[in-house]
Amino acid sequence: MIDFDTRPNREAEVALVGRSNVGKSTLMRELTGHSFDTGGKPGVTRSPNHYDWAPEDFVITDLPGFGFMSGVDEDLREEIKTEIVHYLEEYADNVLVAVLVVDGKSVIDIIDRHSGPDEIPYDVEMFHFLRELDIPTVVAVNKMDKVDDEDERLDALCDRLGLYPPWKQWQDTIAPISAKKGQLEPLNEAVRSQLHEQNRDDLFKFF
Repeated sequence: MIDFDTRPNREAEVALVGRSNVGKSTLMRELTGHSFDTGGKPGVTRSPNHYDWAPEDFVITDLPGFGFMSGVDEDLREEIKTEIVHYLEEYADNVLVAVLVVDGKSVIDIIDRHSGPDEIPYDVEMFHFLRELDIPTVVAVNKMDKVDDEDERLDALCDRLGLYPPWKQWQDTIAPISAKKGQLEPLNEAVRSQLHEQNRDDLFKFF
């Protein structure tokens, strides 16, 4: 059952978005120190996971994965994607930073496989959609521990997102991480820089 009406009543939000199986739930666990049911197979998270702190007017949200999920039919996939879009539109003013999580090892192949005259890859579409909503967006490029040619890979990703390489000039937007190994420093720095722009240094303690 998809249920998007579980959001706690909090003004400030950081939202994690991305395809299934890119490590969003692992990242959520690293950020909050709290374990969520990640399930053994992709697409298990069908409703947002919210994590909030009692004294703080702040919530971190892990939105369900979009895109292909084995064993999930296309109608349900589309419904989930539509709900994610509606959620982001509804709370655009609350979301201080969106973190678009991608798999550093496979993202270029996936983007290229779905790029055609009639098709925009989900990751690219979501990146531009978030920016259209004026939500500051950080791309967390996960699983970088499995990537040998880091600079080349990140430059290629920038290129496909419409950001001029080299990636190093986008360090408040592109953050290479390895959530499983707890290597989140580039992401924390990027998120802090976006929070600082919005005068929310009070939220630094979460990142």
